[in-house]
Amino acid sequence: MTARRLFAAVLGAVLLLMAGCSSPGGSSFNFVAPGGQTDIRYEGAERQPLPELAGEDLFDQDKRIAVSDYRGKVVVVNIWGQWCGPCRTEAPEMQKVQDRMRDQGVQVLGVDVRDFDRAAPQDFMRNRGLTYPSIYDPSGRSLLQLTGYPRNVVPSTIVVDRQGRVAAVYLRELLAEDLLPVVRELAAER
Repeated sequence: MTARRLFAAVLGAVLLLMAGCSSPGGSSFNFVAPGGQTDIRYEGAERQPLPELAGEDLFDQDKRIAVSDYRGKVVVVNIWGQWCGPCRTEAPEMQKVQDRMRDQGVQVLGVDVRDFDRAAPQDFMRNRGLTYPSIYDPSGRSLLQLTGYPRNVVPSTIVVDRQGRVAAVYLRELLAEDLLPVVRELAAER
C-alpha cells in the first residue's frame, strides 16, 4: 500500500470515528428560538439531551462541577455575572427556587460568566446568601457545546428534566414565580 493510500485510509477511519462520537444517543440539544421567543418550552419527544456543561467550582478551583453531577434531578442552569444588573434581582429568586424545591429533587446550578476576578462573584454570592453551586467560567467556554445558544444573553436559564434533556429555555430575567410552575411540573414527572 502506498503512503498516499495509507494516509487516506487512516484519515477516513478517523473521520468515521469522529462522526460516530459526535452525539451519543442520536441527537443532542441544538438551540433555536422560534420567532425570536424568549420563553421556550420543549415537550416530551421534542426534548434533546443537554451536552455536558462543566467547569471549576466558583469557590474551589480544585473542584470540578457539572450538570451531570445531578443526574436524576431537575436542574435549573442559570447563566449570570455579578456585573449584570438584572442578575442582582434574579439571583435571590433562584435561591428561592432552590430552597422551595430542593426536597422535590430540584437543583439550581449557576454558570458565572465574564467575571475575570474570582473574588467579585464570590462576594456577590456571599452577600446575597446564595447557597447553590456555580461554575466559574469567565470566558464562557463551558457554554460552547450549546449549539446555537446565544451566550451573550445574560441572565438566561436552561431547565433540564430528570433525564438530562432540555425542557425549557428562558432568555430573560426570571422571578421564582416564573420558574416554579415549570420546575414543579418537571419534578412530578417520573
